[in-house]
Amino acid sequence: MNIAKPRWVVLAVVVTLFASILVVNGIVLGEFTQDGAVASTSDTDEVPSAALKGGPIIQTDGSTTSTVSAGKKQIVLTFDDGPDPKYTPEILKVLAEYDVPATFFMIGSQISQYPDLVRRVHDAGHEIGIHTYTHPDLSTKNEWRREVEMQETQFALAGAAGISSVLFRPPYSSTVKALDNSNWAVMSDMGGRGYLTVVNDLDSRDWESGATMADIEKAVLPADGAGAIVLFHDGGGDRSKTAEALATVIPELQQEGYTFTTVAKLTGMSTVNPAATAKERALGVGLVGAVRVARHVTAWFAALLLIVGLLTVARLLIVLVLGRRHARSSRKWPLYTKPVTVVVPAYNEKECIADTLRSLAASTHPIRIVVVDDGSTDGTAEIAESLALPNVTVIWQPNSGKPAALNTGIANAGTEVVIMMDGDTVFEPDTVRLLVQPFADPRVGAVAGNAKIANRTTMVALWQHIEYVVGFSIDRRAYDVAQCMATVPGAVGAFRRNALRQVGGLSDDTLAEDTDLTMALLRTGWRVVYEEHARAWTEAPATMPQLWRQRYRWSYGTMQAMWKHRRAIVEKGTFGRRGLLNLAIFQTVLPLLSPLIDVFLIYGLLFLNPVETLAAWLGMLAIQALSTIYAFRLDKESLRPLWRLPLQQFVYRQLMYLVLIQSVLAALGGIRLGWQKLRRTGGLGALLGEKAGLGEKVS
Repeated sequence: MNIAKPRWVVLAVVVTLFASILVVNGIVLGEFTQDGAVASTSDTDEVPSAALKGGPIIQTDGSTTSTVSAGKKQIVLTFDDGPDPKYTPEILKVLAEYDVPATFFMIGSQISQYPDLVRRVHDAGHEIGIHTYTHPDLSTKNEWRREVEMQETQFALAGAAGISSVLFRPPYSSTVKALDNSNWAVMSDMGGRGYLTVVNDLDSRDWESGATMADIEKAVLPADGAGAIVLFHDGGGDRSKTAEALATVIPELQQEGYTFTTVAKLTGMSTVNPAATAKERALGVGLVGAVRVARHVTAWFAALLLIVGLLTVARLLIVLVLGRRHARSSRKWPLYTKPVTVVVPAYNEKECIADTLRSLAASTHPIRIVVVDDGSTDGTAEIAESLALPNVTVIWQPNSGKPAALNTGIANAGTEVVIMMDGDTVFEPDTVRLLVQPFADPRVGAVAGNAKIANRTTMVALWQHIEYVVGFSIDRRAYDVAQCMATVPGAVGAFRRNALRQVGGLSDDTLAEDTDLTMALLRTGWRVVYEEHARAWTEAPATMPQLWRQRYRWSYGTMQAMWKHRRAIVEKGTFGRRGLLNLAIFQTVLPLLSPLIDVFLIYGLLFLNPVETLAAWLGMLAIQALSTIYAFRLDKESLRPLWRLPLQQFVYRQLMYLVLIQSVLAALGGIRLGWQKLRRTGGLGALLGEKAGLGEKVS
């Protein structure tokens, strides 16, 4: 257990880092909404008369207030909500054409995203002011949030252009006539922090969706030669009309004798953008770098998520089509009546072995049963012998592992077809007969049966029941049609002895000996088919720890088998390019992304459009639910257990992903797992009955 802890630390660090990156990107994109003035109230008793009757450039420390206005025929052009990679360059081009200075009130999140554009604005001689980091209504935020909004924007500006700013424009601000107690509290607070607040005299209304060129031009032309601070926007929405309007307004004002100036010149300041300190620049470079990384990672992952979604849906549609084709096919095998051997490897199966053998004894097909006791210490072999069932041979051997036990049974089979089953599984009377019919076709080397969960008494077991039905009823049908079935289940599988000899029997190279064997058969050209009517009932893990141990072994063993047979990708045949790629992509690589996908879902709900995010997620769940219902219908299963399906998505799915992640980390660490025995409860015979149709008694 101590060995595994560092691996979980690695996973926790990766997930936490990814979540942090998304949070950074979410904050950058967070609260930005279209600009526009917030309606003022009539509560102005706390606003000094000097502010209410003064100019749009306001200096206050809470007790003393002074204002500055633009002089006669003086214009200060200001631009809010940028920089924007599309509109800011268009505006800079017009300003440069007419040699006009301007003041850009920038949003910190935009600064962090487009630092090169910030430098371009500054290098062109324009002023830069602070318009907060995420564009919130500061009158609704506490002092701490205001401090964060301003400080982070200063850091971003320092990192982007190496400067700071003493200018501040509140989001959603308007003229001095719109001052009230709430927005004055913000201006007073910022004045105490050393900021000069700049509102406007004229609003171009370029932020209004229905504004025409004529509307914008009319809105920014002062009356009777008055000076003005004019508000435009270079970001925050569609600003396609702004640059075009400027190209008309600027020469018109110049012809009327207007001059264009800056806030610094109006106030007599040498600069409103002093150089940032070394500390501010260092923190700013870090902030800008972090935002860049966050933007790229988020964009890449969003694109990857789209690809994953398309691949997942495409695969689901393919397996549904192939599964339906299999279900509707009228495949008829010639009658196969030859006796077969059933090999039952057993290690400490005292709870189940009697039910297993009694179910085989009721078989409607002639069989010989070989029980290979692999060094059991609980009296399994003695129980098997004491039953005194006909055609049952019990072989004792020292504990050598399941592959060795199966090979021993195969060596003592003496029939053309060998069936392998687990010691915790029971067959229906017709299971053997149905399972062996495909061997009438000499091309068939193995047949996979339909494994069912018998002990559906706990939530964990019911989740596995749902998983089994989908996996067998749809996936294995599809793999049969595509001729790429990677696993004949150890609980119910039949094999041609010649095929087994050709691949050297079962190997202990992996912990998934059934998958390893199936892959070997496919690589040698044998057909592996699925017989859905040959049902076997097995006892599934009933608790989370038991399930974890079982699936950890399965997952690890499957990866071992994939690696062992990796050359199948370049070999002739369908398995490598279909079955192995399917395992690699959809059962290994993509599930590894699942924790990050879950984190991204939370990110979408918090920072993106929650309705769209939820709709996309629910859409995927609906597709999965419909395919699950279809699988249950194909297998003639009751739909009653499916109310657990939503819970499965929140608990069981995550558990399976964690199992896979631990398996991958263990494989990368070179750790070899040993055989992990599950604790059995037994009683399958009593639960299911030992008569024909016993599957109908399980709901």
